[in-house]
Amino acid sequence: MLVTTTENVTGHTVKAVLGQVFGVVVRSRGIGGNITAGLRSIVGGEIPEYTRLVEETRRHAIDRMVQNAVLMGANAVVMMRFDSGEIAQAMNEVVAYGTAVILDPPPAP
Repeated sequence: MLVTTTENVTGHTVKAVLGQVFGVVVRSRGIGGNITAGLRSIVGGEIPEYTRLVEETRRHAIDRMVQNAVLMGANAVVMMRFDSGEIAQAMNEVVAYGTAVILDPPPAP
């Protein structure tokens, strides 16, 4: 499935707009990761434990969004965006959202 941050896809026409679609993931870092990240924050610089957590969470949110778009009958998602937030100072929420559409011609697999 084609997922793009743009409204239009060169060489394709939007035949139908099916509506908004999203994927939500809430993740928590284990206590070991929090301790390691806390120690790294004293020194400064990137905290790879949290970078990996956010990257994995974003990928998972996109996968859920795509699954929801497939259920709607879409072959693409346009105007995809991310939103994120913190829940109870221990969890990270990531939402991938966009507009589910049917493109013509269909995107190549």
